Amino acid sequence: MESIKELYKIGRGPSSSHTIGPERACKMFLQKNPCANRFEVVLYGSLAKTGKGHGTDEVIRKTFYPKQCKIEFNCTEDNIPHPNTMRLSAYNGDVLTDSTLVFSVGGGSIVFENSSAKEKAEYYDVNKFSDISKCCEQNRIRLWEYVYQREDTDFEMFLETIWSTMRQSIERGLNDDGILPGGLNVQKKAKSLYGSQHIDETPHTKENRIVCAYAFAVSEQNASGETIVTAPTCGASGVLPSVLYYYQQKNGFSDKQIYRALATAGLIGNIIKTNASISGAECGCQAEIGSACAMAAAALAELFELSIDKIEYAAEIAIEHHLGLTCDPICGLVQIPCIERNAVAAMRAINAVNLSIFLWNTRKISFDTVVKTMKETGQDMNTAYKETSEGGLAKNGILII
Repeated sequence: MESIKELYKIGRGPSSSHTIGPERACKMFLQKNPCANRFEVVLYGSLAKTGKGHGTDEVIRKTFYPKQCKIEFNCTEDNIPHPNTMRLSAYNGDVLTDSTLVFSVGGGSIVFENSSAKEKAEYYDVNKFSDISKCCEQNRIRLWEYVYQREDTDFEMFLETIWSTMRQSIERGLNDDGILPGGLNVQKKAKSLYGSQHIDETPHTKENRIVCAYAFAVSEQNASGETIVTAPTCGASGVLPSVLYYYQQKNGFSDKQIYRALATAGLIGNIIKTNASISGAECGCQAEIGSACAMAAAALAELFELSIDKIEYAAEIAIEHHLGLTCDPICGLVQIPCIERNAVAAMRAINAVNLSIFLWNTRKISFDTVVKTMKETGQDMNTAYKETSEGGLAKNGILII
Protein backbone atom coordinates (compact mmCIF):
# COMPACT_ATOMS: atom_id res chain seq x y z
CA MET A 1 0.00 0.00 0.00
CA GLU A 2 1.08 3.57 -0.62
CA SER A 3 1.57 6.25 2.01
CA ILE A 4 -1.35 7.53 4.06
CA LYS A 5 -0.25 10.96 2.85
CA GLU A 6 -1.99 9.99 -0.39
CA LEU A 7 -5.26 9.52 1.52
CA TYR A 8 -5.40 12.72 3.55
CA LYS A 9 -5.28 15.63 1.10
CA ILE A 10 -5.87 19.30 1.81
CA GLY A 11 -7.87 21.07 -0.87
CA ARG A 12 -11.01 22.90 -1.83
CA GLY A 13 -14.36 21.16 -2.13
CA PRO A 14 -16.91 20.23 -3.05
CA SER A 15 -15.64 16.93 -4.45
CA SER A 16 -12.34 15.09 -4.21
CA SER A 17 -13.01 13.16 -7.41
CA HIS A 18 -14.61 16.06 -9.32
CA THR A 19 -12.52 19.06 -8.22
CA ILE A 20 -9.33 18.07 -6.38
CA GLY A 21 -8.54 15.17 -8.75
CA PRO A 22 -9.16 17.06 -12.02
CA GLU A 23 -7.28 20.09 -10.68
CA ARG A 24 -4.23 17.95 -9.89
CA ALA A 25 -4.42 16.24 -13.28
CA CYS A 26 -4.65 19.54 -15.16
CA LYS A 27 -1.74 21.04 -13.22
CA MET A 28 0.47 18.06 -14.06
CA PHE A 29 -0.60 18.13 -17.70
CA LEU A 30 0.08 21.88 -17.89
CA GLN A 31 3.56 21.39 -16.44
CA LYS A 32 4.19 18.68 -19.02
CA ASN A 33 3.04 20.93 -21.88
CA PRO A 34 4.19 24.47 -21.01
CA CYS A 35 4.45 25.53 -24.65
CA ALA A 36 0.86 24.60 -25.57
CA ASN A 37 -1.30 27.63 -26.26
CA ARG A 38 -4.67 25.94 -25.83
CA PHE A 39 -6.17 22.85 -24.23
CA GLU A 40 -9.23 20.68 -24.70
CA VAL A 41 -10.80 18.57 -21.97
CA VAL A 42 -13.46 15.90 -22.49
CA LEU A 43 -15.27 14.66 -19.39
CA TYR A 44 -16.84 11.20 -19.35
CA GLY A 45 -19.02 9.16 -16.99
CA SER A 46 -19.78 10.72 -13.65
CA LEU A 47 -17.45 13.64 -14.37
CA ALA A 48 -19.70 14.52 -17.31
CA LYS A 49 -23.04 13.82 -15.68
CA THR A 50 -22.45 15.67 -12.41
CA GLY A 51 -19.50 17.87 -13.34
CA LYS A 52 -21.61 21.03 -13.59
CA GLY A 53 -23.02 20.55 -10.11
CA HIS A 54 -19.60 19.78 -8.66
CA GLY A 55 -17.91 22.72 -10.42
CA THR A 56 -15.51 20.50 -12.39
CA ASP A 57 -15.53 22.82 -15.41
CA GLU A 58 -14.83 25.86 -13.22
CA VAL A 59 -11.77 24.36 -11.53
CA ILE A 60 -10.42 23.16 -14.91
CA ARG A 61 -10.74 26.62 -16.47
CA LYS A 62 -9.11 28.24 -13.46
CA THR A 63 -6.22 25.76 -13.60
CA PHE A 64 -5.45 26.37 -17.28
CA TYR A 65 -6.05 30.14 -17.13
CA PRO A 66 -4.94 32.35 -18.86
CA LYS A 67 -4.56 29.80 -21.64
CA GLN A 68 -7.65 28.91 -23.65
CA CYS A 69 -9.48 25.75 -22.61
CA LYS A 70 -12.46 24.11 -24.28
CA ILE A 71 -14.46 21.66 -22.13
CA GLU A 72 -16.85 19.02 -23.44
CA PHE A 73 -19.31 17.02 -21.31
CA ASN A 74 -19.68 13.61 -23.00
CA CYS A 75 -22.62 11.97 -21.22
CA THR A 76 -23.22 9.23 -23.81
CA GLU A 77 -19.93 7.35 -24.03
CA ASP A 78 -20.05 4.39 -21.63
CA ASN A 79 -17.08 2.37 -22.87
CA ILE A 80 -14.64 4.00 -20.49
CA PRO A 81 -11.97 2.47 -18.21
CA HIS A 82 -13.23 4.22 -15.05
CA PRO A 83 -16.47 6.03 -14.10
CA ASN A 84 -14.45 9.22 -13.57
CA THR A 85 -12.54 9.50 -16.85
CA MET A 86 -11.27 12.63 -18.58
CA ARG A 87 -9.21 13.21 -21.73
CA LEU A 88 -6.70 16.04 -21.70
CA SER A 89 -5.37 17.34 -25.01
CA ALA A 90 -2.73 20.01 -25.67
CA TYR A 91 -2.48 22.03 -28.88
CA ASN A 92 0.00 24.39 -30.46
CA GLY A 93 -2.23 26.22 -32.86
CA ASP A 94 -4.15 23.53 -34.70
CA VAL A 95 -1.50 20.88 -34.08
CA LEU A 96 -2.25 18.27 -31.40
CA THR A 97 0.93 17.91 -29.34
CA ASP A 98 -0.18 15.67 -26.50
CA SER A 99 -3.27 13.73 -25.41
CA THR A 100 -3.92 11.37 -22.53
CA LEU A 101 -6.69 9.80 -20.49
CA VAL A 102 -6.78 10.44 -16.76
CA PHE A 103 -8.86 8.64 -14.15
CA SER A 104 -9.97 10.37 -10.94
CA VAL A 105 -10.13 7.32 -8.70
CA GLY A 106 -11.41 8.91 -5.49
CA GLY A 107 -10.06 10.94 -2.60
CA GLY A 108 -8.35 13.33 -5.01
CA SER A 109 -6.06 10.58 -6.35
CA ILE A 110 -5.49 10.37 -10.09
CA VAL A 111 -4.06 7.76 -12.46
CA PHE A 112 -2.80 8.52 -15.96
CA GLU A 113 -3.36 5.93 -18.68
CA ASN A 114 -0.53 3.46 -19.24
CA SER A 115 0.91 4.28 -15.81
CA SER A 116 1.36 1.46 -13.34
CA ALA A 117 0.29 1.60 -9.72
CA LYS A 118 3.60 -0.12 -8.97
CA GLU A 119 5.40 3.07 -9.97
CA LYS A 120 4.16 4.64 -6.73
CA ALA A 121 6.27 4.09 -3.62
CA GLU A 122 4.99 1.20 -1.52
CA TYR A 123 5.13 1.94 2.20
CA TYR A 124 3.27 -1.18 3.38
CA ASP A 125 4.19 -4.69 2.31
CA VAL A 126 0.76 -6.10 3.22
CA ASN A 127 -2.74 -4.73 2.60
CA LYS A 128 -5.06 -6.90 4.68
CA PHE A 129 -6.09 -6.03 8.23
CA SER A 130 -5.59 -9.64 9.31
CA ASP A 131 -1.91 -9.54 8.30
CA ILE A 132 -1.37 -6.15 9.91
CA SER A 133 -3.03 -7.32 13.11
CA LYS A 134 -0.75 -10.37 13.29
CA CYS A 135 2.30 -8.18 12.80
CA CYS A 136 1.21 -5.85 15.60
CA GLU A 137 0.53 -8.73 17.97
CA GLN A 138 3.86 -10.39 17.24
CA ASN A 139 5.75 -7.15 17.86
CA ARG A 140 3.50 -5.99 20.69
CA ILE A 141 2.74 -2.65 19.08
CA ARG A 142 -0.44 -0.72 18.40
CA LEU A 143 -1.80 0.11 14.96
CA TRP A 144 -0.58 3.72 15.08
CA GLU A 145 2.92 2.50 15.92
CA TYR A 146 2.79 0.15 12.95
CA VAL A 147 1.94 3.16 10.76
CA TYR A 148 4.64 5.40 12.25
CA GLN A 149 7.28 2.73 11.63
CA ARG A 150 6.44 2.61 7.92
CA GLU A 151 5.83 6.24 7.07
CA ASP A 152 8.47 8.95 6.58
CA THR A 153 10.11 10.58 9.58
CA ASP A 154 8.05 13.74 9.06
CA PHE A 155 4.75 11.86 9.26
CA GLU A 156 3.70 13.21 12.65
CA MET A 157 4.39 16.73 11.38
CA PHE A 158 2.17 15.93 8.41
CA LEU A 159 -0.61 14.77 10.76
CA GLU A 160 -0.20 17.98 12.75
CA THR A 161 -1.00 19.95 9.59
CA ILE A 162 -3.92 17.66 8.78
CA TRP A 163 -5.43 18.05 12.24
CA SER A 164 -4.94 21.81 12.24
CA THR A 165 -6.78 22.05 8.91
CA MET A 166 -9.60 19.84 10.16
CA ARG A 167 -10.04 21.99 13.27
CA GLN A 168 -10.05 25.16 11.23
CA SER A 169 -12.75 23.82 8.92
CA ILE A 170 -14.95 23.07 11.93
CA GLU A 171 -14.35 26.47 13.52
CA ARG A 172 -15.00 28.34 10.27
CA GLY A 173 -18.15 26.35 9.64
CA LEU A 174 -19.55 27.05 13.10
CA ASN A 175 -19.24 30.79 12.44
CA ASP A 176 -20.65 30.72 8.93
CA ASP A 177 -24.21 31.23 7.81
CA GLY A 178 -26.21 32.02 4.67
CA ILE A 179 -27.15 29.94 1.63
CA LEU A 180 -24.98 27.27 0.00
CA PRO A 181 -24.08 27.94 -3.65
CA GLY A 182 -25.63 25.87 -6.44
CA GLY A 183 -29.26 26.90 -6.66
CA LEU A 184 -30.92 24.50 -4.21
CA ASN A 185 -31.23 27.32 -1.64
CA VAL A 186 -29.92 25.08 1.16
CA GLN A 187 -29.47 27.01 4.38
CA LYS A 188 -26.22 26.53 6.28
CA LYS A 189 -27.20 24.92 9.58
CA ALA A 190 -24.00 24.29 11.58
CA LYS A 191 -24.05 27.62 13.42
CA SER A 192 -27.70 27.39 14.48
CA LEU A 193 -27.41 23.69 15.33
CA TYR A 194 -24.43 24.36 17.59
CA GLY A 195 -26.28 27.10 19.46
CA SER A 196 -29.69 25.43 19.69
CA GLN A 197 -29.47 24.20 23.28
CA HIS A 198 -32.77 23.50 25.04
CA ILE A 199 -33.35 23.76 28.80
CA ASP A 200 -34.42 20.10 29.09
CA GLU A 201 -31.72 18.75 26.80
CA THR A 202 -30.25 15.45 28.01
CA PRO A 203 -26.48 14.81 27.91
CA HIS A 204 -26.99 12.21 25.17
CA THR A 205 -29.08 14.59 23.05
CA LYS A 206 -26.50 17.33 23.53
CA GLU A 207 -23.71 15.00 22.40
CA ASN A 208 -25.61 14.14 19.23
CA ARG A 209 -26.35 17.81 18.53
CA ILE A 210 -22.76 18.96 19.00
CA VAL A 211 -21.23 16.10 16.99
CA CYS A 212 -23.72 16.79 14.20
CA ALA A 213 -22.95 20.51 14.32
CA TYR A 214 -19.26 19.75 13.81
CA ALA A 215 -20.05 17.40 10.91
CA PHE A 216 -22.36 19.99 9.33
CA ALA A 217 -19.67 22.66 9.77
CA VAL A 218 -17.07 20.76 7.74
CA SER A 219 -19.56 19.51 5.15
CA GLU A 220 -20.95 23.00 4.57
CA GLN A 221 -17.44 24.37 4.17
CA ASN A 222 -16.84 21.65 1.61
CA ALA A 223 -20.07 22.44 -0.25
CA SER A 224 -19.05 26.11 -0.30
CA GLY A 225 -15.76 25.28 -2.02
CA GLU A 226 -13.67 26.07 1.05
CA THR A 227 -10.59 24.19 2.27
CA ILE A 228 -11.07 20.80 3.93
CA VAL A 229 -9.22 17.49 4.32
CA THR A 230 -10.25 14.44 2.34
CA ALA A 231 -11.11 11.77 4.91
CA PRO A 232 -11.18 9.82 2.75
CA THR A 233 -13.05 12.11 0.29
CA CYS A 234 -14.44 15.65 0.19
CA GLY A 235 -18.02 14.43 0.29
CA ALA A 236 -17.33 12.46 3.48
CA SER A 237 -14.90 14.95 5.01
CA GLY A 238 -17.07 15.85 8.01
CA VAL A 239 -17.25 12.46 9.70
CA LEU A 240 -13.76 11.88 11.10
CA PRO A 241 -12.95 15.43 12.29
CA SER A 242 -16.32 15.86 14.01
CA VAL A 243 -15.84 12.72 16.13
CA LEU A 244 -12.23 13.50 17.05
CA TYR A 245 -12.90 17.19 17.77
CA TYR A 246 -15.86 16.40 20.01
CA TYR A 247 -13.94 13.88 22.11
CA GLN A 248 -10.88 16.09 22.35
CA GLN A 249 -13.09 18.87 23.70
CA LYS A 250 -14.96 16.49 26.00
CA ASN A 251 -12.12 14.29 27.34
CA GLY A 252 -9.10 16.54 26.90
CA PHE A 253 -7.13 14.23 24.60
CA SER A 254 -3.81 15.74 23.58
CA ASP A 255 -2.95 16.58 19.99
CA LYS A 256 -0.42 13.73 19.98
CA GLN A 257 -3.20 11.31 20.89
CA ILE A 258 -5.28 12.75 18.04
CA TYR A 259 -2.38 12.22 15.62
CA ARG A 260 -2.23 8.56 16.64
CA ALA A 261 -5.96 8.23 16.08
CA LEU A 262 -5.57 9.83 12.65
CA ALA A 263 -2.82 7.34 11.82
CA THR A 264 -5.08 4.41 12.72
CA ALA A 265 -7.96 5.92 10.77
CA GLY A 266 -5.68 6.44 7.80
CA LEU A 267 -4.60 2.81 7.91
CA ILE A 268 -8.25 1.71 7.78
CA GLY A 269 -8.93 4.07 4.88
CA ASN A 270 -5.85 2.84 3.06
CA ILE A 271 -6.95 -0.78 3.36
CA ILE A 272 -10.37 0.08 1.93
CA LYS A 273 -8.87 2.20 -0.86
CA THR A 274 -6.46 -0.60 -1.82
CA ASN A 275 -8.84 -3.56 -1.66
CA ALA A 276 -12.16 -1.94 -2.61
CA SER A 277 -12.78 1.75 -3.36
CA ILE A 278 -13.36 5.15 -1.79
CA SER A 279 -15.00 6.49 -4.97
CA GLY A 280 -18.74 7.18 -5.03
CA ALA A 281 -18.71 6.93 -8.82
CA GLU A 282 -17.19 3.47 -8.58
CA CYS A 283 -18.96 1.88 -5.60
CA GLY A 284 -21.65 4.30 -4.42
CA CYS A 285 -21.77 6.28 -1.20
CA GLN A 286 -20.92 3.18 0.84
CA ALA A 287 -17.38 3.73 -0.44
CA GLU A 288 -17.31 7.33 0.80
CA ILE A 289 -19.51 7.70 3.89
CA GLY A 290 -19.13 4.02 4.80
CA SER A 291 -15.34 4.29 4.64
CA ALA A 292 -15.35 7.57 6.58
CA CYS A 293 -17.51 6.01 9.30
CA ALA A 294 -15.12 3.06 9.59
CA MET A 295 -12.16 5.43 9.82
CA ALA A 296 -13.86 7.49 12.53
CA ALA A 297 -14.81 4.40 14.52
CA ALA A 298 -11.26 3.07 14.39
CA ALA A 299 -9.87 6.49 15.36
CA LEU A 300 -12.16 6.80 18.38
CA ALA A 301 -11.36 3.25 19.47
CA GLU A 302 -7.67 4.15 19.24
CA LEU A 303 -8.23 7.25 21.37
CA PHE A 304 -9.72 5.02 24.06
CA GLU A 305 -6.75 2.62 23.60
CA LEU A 306 -9.01 -0.34 22.90
CA SER A 307 -7.50 -3.63 21.76
CA ILE A 308 -6.83 -4.25 18.08
CA ASP A 309 -9.70 -6.75 17.99
CA LYS A 310 -12.09 -4.08 19.28
CA ILE A 311 -10.76 -1.51 16.83
CA GLU A 312 -11.32 -3.96 13.98
CA TYR A 313 -14.83 -4.77 15.16
CA ALA A 314 -15.76 -1.09 15.47
CA ALA A 315 -14.56 -0.41 11.92
CA GLU A 316 -16.30 -3.52 10.62
CA ILE A 317 -19.63 -2.55 12.22
CA ALA A 318 -19.33 0.95 10.79
CA ILE A 319 -18.86 -0.07 7.19
CA GLU A 320 -21.12 -3.15 7.33
CA HIS A 321 -24.16 -1.03 8.08
CA HIS A 322 -23.50 1.27 5.14
CA LEU A 323 -23.40 -1.58 2.61
CA GLY A 324 -25.48 -0.74 -0.45
CA LEU A 325 -25.70 2.99 0.31
CA THR A 326 -26.29 4.84 -2.96
CA CYS A 327 -24.56 7.99 -4.17
CA ASP A 328 -27.44 10.15 -5.44
CA PRO A 329 -26.68 13.86 -4.94
CA ILE A 330 -29.52 16.08 -6.06
CA CYS A 331 -28.47 18.18 -9.08
CA GLY A 332 -24.96 16.74 -8.67
CA LEU A 333 -24.34 19.03 -5.69
CA VAL A 334 -22.62 17.70 -2.57
CA GLN A 335 -25.45 18.97 -0.37
CA ILE A 336 -28.56 16.76 -0.33
CA PRO A 337 -28.30 14.11 1.08
CA CYS A 338 -24.53 14.35 1.55
CA ILE A 339 -24.31 16.82 4.44
CA GLU A 340 -26.81 15.02 6.67
CA ARG A 341 -25.12 11.71 5.89
CA ASN A 342 -21.88 13.03 7.39
CA ALA A 343 -23.70 13.80 10.65
CA VAL A 344 -25.49 10.45 10.75
CA ALA A 345 -22.24 8.57 10.04
CA ALA A 346 -20.43 10.45 12.82
CA MET A 347 -23.05 9.34 15.36
CA ARG A 348 -22.96 5.82 13.94
CA ALA A 349 -19.17 5.68 14.37
CA ILE A 350 -19.55 6.49 18.07
CA ASN A 351 -22.24 3.82 18.42
CA ALA A 352 -20.04 1.28 16.62
CA VAL A 353 -17.25 1.81 19.16
CA ASN A 354 -19.64 1.44 22.09
CA LEU A 355 -21.02 -1.77 20.62
CA SER A 356 -17.55 -3.19 19.97
CA ILE A 357 -16.61 -2.77 23.62
CA PHE A 358 -19.40 -5.10 24.71
CA LEU A 359 -19.59 -7.59 21.84
CA TRP A 360 -16.10 -7.84 20.31
CA ASN A 361 -15.62 -11.48 21.39
CA THR A 362 -18.85 -12.58 19.66
CA ARG A 363 -18.14 -11.19 16.18
CA LYS A 364 -18.38 -13.47 13.15
CA ILE A 365 -17.32 -11.18 10.28
CA SER A 366 -13.80 -9.81 9.77
CA PHE A 367 -13.00 -6.32 8.55
CA ASP A 368 -11.34 -7.76 5.44
CA THR A 369 -14.53 -9.67 4.62
CA VAL A 370 -16.76 -6.62 4.84
CA VAL A 371 -14.36 -4.61 2.66
CA LYS A 372 -14.45 -7.36 0.03
CA THR A 373 -18.25 -7.38 0.27
CA MET A 374 -18.44 -3.62 -0.15
CA LYS A 375 -16.46 -3.83 -3.38
CA GLU A 376 -18.66 -6.61 -4.75
CA THR A 377 -21.80 -4.68 -3.76
CA GLY A 378 -20.50 -1.61 -5.58
CA GLN A 379 -19.73 -3.60 -8.70
CA ASP A 380 -23.28 -4.99 -8.71
CA MET A 381 -24.88 -1.59 -8.11
CA ASN A 382 -26.76 0.06 -10.98
CA THR A 383 -24.82 3.03 -12.38
CA ALA A 384 -27.84 5.27 -11.76
CA TYR A 385 -26.96 5.06 -8.06
CA LYS A 386 -23.25 5.79 -8.41
CA GLU A 387 -22.78 9.57 -8.49
CA THR A 388 -24.50 10.05 -11.83
CA SER A 389 -27.54 11.83 -10.32
CA GLU A 390 -29.79 9.62 -12.46
CA GLY A 391 -31.54 7.69 -9.69
CA GLY A 392 -32.62 7.71 -6.05
CA LEU A 393 -33.02 11.08 -4.36
CA ALA A 394 -31.33 12.79 -7.28
CA LYS A 395 -34.24 11.70 -9.47
CA ASN A 396 -37.17 11.99 -7.08
CA GLY A 397 -35.96 14.74 -4.76
CA ILE A 398 -35.92 17.31 -7.54
CA LEU A 399 -39.72 17.24 -7.51
CA ILE A 400 -39.72 18.56 -3.94
CA ILE A 401 -37.31 21.42 -4.49
